[in-house]
Amino acid sequence: MSDTDHTSEFEPAAPNPDENHEPTQVFGDAEEFDLRSGADSCYKCSSCDTSCPVAEVDDDFPGPKFQGPEQWRLTQTDEDYEVDDSVMSCSNCMRCDDACPSGVPLSQMHNTTRGRYVDEQMSKLSVEYWRNRILANYRTSAFFASKVPRLATAAMNFGPARWVMEKTLGVTSERDFPEFATETFTDWWQARGGAQVQSADKRVAYFHGCYAEYNTPEVAKALVRLFEHFGYQVAVPEQGCSGTPMFANGMLDDARRDAKTNVESLSALVDEGYDAVCSCTSCSMSLRQEYPELFDFEGTAEVAAHTYEAVEYLRIHEDLSGAVAEADVDGELAEEFAYHAPCHARNQGLDRQAVELFRELDGVDVEDVGDSCSGISGTYGWKEEKYDYSMEIGEEMFEHMEGVESETGMTECPTCAMQMEHGTGYEIRHPLELLEAALVD
Repeated sequence: MSDTDHTSEFEPAAPNPDENHEPTQVFGDAEEFDLRSGADSCYKCSSCDTSCPVAEVDDDFPGPKFQGPEQWRLTQTDEDYEVDDSVMSCSNCMRCDDACPSGVPLSQMHNTTRGRYVDEQMSKLSVEYWRNRILANYRTSAFFASKVPRLATAAMNFGPARWVMEKTLGVTSERDFPEFATETFTDWWQARGGAQVQSADKRVAYFHGCYAEYNTPEVAKALVRLFEHFGYQVAVPEQGCSGTPMFANGMLDDARRDAKTNVESLSALVDEGYDAVCSCTSCSMSLRQEYPELFDFEGTAEVAAHTYEAVEYLRIHEDLSGAVAEADVDGELAEEFAYHAPCHARNQGLDRQAVELFRELDGVDVEDVGDSCSGISGTYGWKEEKYDYSMEIGEEMFEHMEGVESETGMTECPTCAMQMEHGTGYEIRHPLELLEAALVD
């Protein structure tokens, strides 16, 4: 008798649960996003630990696996559990996200756990708290410094003042503070009358971030001129900090404040047909990945879906490689560059972008100096107790840079640029500056 001739008399019973039964809630009701599925995906392969630059040099740091799924489970199941203070040693480089073979949201776990530690356990009267808060809110300091840029630059780099900052706040005296521009990017933008190109279908909203606004407006200007060269209408919306330094220091309330401003202004432009572009890979990473992971503002998902790193955007929408292949560069930019791909560029799949793009550019050679972390990781390398670790992490990059014939580096990340210059003395340029020199008359 065939299977099709067989008739089963089995009749499955309808579900009949006890009406008084209450299912067990393993993780309870959390106000933040439920990360249980991500925690359950971890099978303890330790790929994240072996990729962590901090764990490699700091024997007291337990690594991303503990800071991520293990500590997250403890915070959900034990009301009395106190977050281990080692979570503040995570540099937020996010290399662990890229290394994990099963997609565990490690950096999201680190950010939420670090925020809990700062909110519930860190003394708001401690020097560490105020040092971290000042570093995390660099935009506020830079805003005031930009009013007297030359004086601020001189004062911040005055030897005795740096010694006092190290002894009282724990900000390392080993680093030179970046120079403040005499004209901010938005001042320049307003003085030129805003957008010089109008277009109904090619529109981008430029999220310039803090550093291009106050310290390197030449990068922001290069982006504007480059996009206008390709016929784009550029808008510069109201914006706060992307939140990257705040995430790294557990200042989630501060990050939420600025993220709300950014999402509101950018989502309004997305509705008008704009895409968001960033000249800093940490800013694009923040808007694309960390905002949807940590915030639920209306428009967050739409902004994330329409955010790009600037060169990436042109490679997608224009024949940028073809234009570069037909161009050439002379003068001060006709040389060999030591290119470092920031960790946050690697996490977005952009680590080979500059090397591939400039391969055909006459007069220029771009040498990839390896996949190591620069070591500074935003505010991490500015902390007195982390300075030596940051330099040890960056040692491999420094050695590779010294093997390049010229003494000019290149990167998309402003703090990586600080570390590259600090460790080698090289001048550092942004890929957008080279593209402007090659393509814009």
